[in-house]
Amino acid sequence: MAVHVAELTLSHFRSHLRTRMAFDGRPVVLTGPNGAGKTNILEAVSLLSPGRGMRRAAPDEISRRPEARGWKLRAEIATPDGPRAVETWVEQGTARQVRIDDKAAPQVALGDLAAMLWLTPQMDRLWIEAAEGRRRFLDRMVLSFRPDHAREGLTYDKAMRERNRLLREDVRDGGWYGALEAQMAQAGVRITRNRQAALALLAAQADPDGPFPEAELTLEGDAPADADALAAALAEGRGRDMAAGRSLSGPHRADLGAVWTAKGMAAAQCSTGEQKALLISVILANARALAVARGTGPVLLLDEVAAHLDAARRAALHDALCALGVQAFLTGTGPELFSDLGPRAQHFAVTERAGLSQIAESRL
Repeated sequence: MAVHVAELTLSHFRSHLRTRMAFDGRPVVLTGPNGAGKTNILEAVSLLSPGRGMRRAAPDEISRRPEARGWKLRAEIATPDGPRAVETWVEQGTARQVRIDDKAAPQVALGDLAAMLWLTPQMDRLWIEAAEGRRRFLDRMVLSFRPDHAREGLTYDKAMRERNRLLREDVRDGGWYGALEAQMAQAGVRITRNRQAALALLAAQADPDGPFPEAELTLEGDAPADADALAAALAEGRGRDMAAGRSLSGPHRADLGAVWTAKGMAAAQCSTGEQKALLISVILANARALAVARGTGPVLLLDEVAAHLDAARRAALHDALCALGVQAFLTGTGPELFSDLGPRAQHFAVTERAGLSQIAESRL
């Protein structure tokens, strides 16, 4: 059985005062006008995974206005081991909390229940904008295979922030740096190895004959894959880093390279439609790799994915999702964009009235 969200309840979550939906594992199509609340549902599902969700919003930004009393999500996730109950919420002025099967749990535990991947319209420019977005995209893929990758990132970032503080304060005593650089090196090497392993898993699932162009992905940057070498590089670069007031080398400076394999063309040089097709190709390869590595595919969140896709490629994407057997949430302004899915998907109309989102399932 494929892992999927079976039930979802949103309380005071953006435009949703209280919304409850039930799903059976098929793709989920959400259609309606802009601003009706479709993306808010996808964002809610994304918060059933570790991190800040697909919008990277601060917890207090999500609460419905004007009440601003906090928000809560309840979900039942169907897994091969049976249903799991998940709650995550924020009360006004507090940090986000998580419960799994009525027991308090860290956010990272959500990654063990279901892997989640997403594409948003903002990611259409992923290949041509700054490296930060590509690193997040890469690390989201890594997390789908290794939920503990988040811990490595937190360890590395904590040590780097403290090292950066010393740099800005012009501390020159090497004894203050040694322990921090050792922590950065140990966590940084694991981060780099996790990234390399994830890219190898994706490469093994490339589909050169599929409807979407095969992408050759590479990890770029100057972070050594050996802890001693990384620690030495950090120590050697202290003078340069002190002048800059921050750490200028390490896995936090890595980048994700992408080339359209058949054309030998860098993703940044491709057309807008080609860049979107490459993104979809990577997501599908990730889903196939997860089905092999974890025995079940991810939940996919595809917001306005039809943009820049012609009818043939839309149909090819829908066929690919059904062939994978994964639960995919898709949004669009009109049901005609998803007509070829027919009864292979659940269809919901999302409307807005007086600032409140309303949901109605369409029976085909």
